[in-house]
Amino acid sequence: RLFELDSDSLKYRNMLACAVGGQGRYGEAEKLHRQCLEARKNALGEAHPSTLTSIDCLATAVQNQARYREAEKLYRQCLEARKNALGEVHPDTLASIGNLALALDGQSRYGEAEELYRQCLETMKNALGETHPYTLGSINNLATAVLIQGRYGEAEELLRQCLEAE
Repeated sequence: RLFELDSDSLKYRNMLACAVGGQGRYGEAEKLHRQCLEARKNALGEAHPSTLTSIDCLATAVQNQARYREAEKLYRQCLEARKNALGEVHPDTLASIGNLALALDGQSRYGEAEELYRQCLETMKNALGETHPYTLGSINNLATAVLIQGRYGEAEELLRQCLEAE
């Protein structure tokens, strides 16, 4: 089938899945992401960046349905593959760390999520600088994880860093 080999068709299908998911139709988005993932695996291989993006998108669709353990498994798979293919400091790898942390948050595993947020933040500070928007987003994510654990003073300090950097 053309869909399985044509990268533009795969790209469009992926974007359609994102658009459907953006409307809250997560089951339909999941189905489209699974189709895209299988086609990309077959056409491009398991470690291709586009295949890894499909795994990440599928994990998000699953997570949006509150299936956090399943999303965690997919995010871990994507993270390990991205580390191997792209390296530890690539933006996609760092995004995978943050996404995995969100899946852990959804399971009330705040301490584990916090560790990942801290890891992501330190790497972003070193790679992108203290005031880069991605770094500030990581500070905000960490502040949220700290806040939910009742450490309000620490959360305040982190959030003030964000405000001062803008």
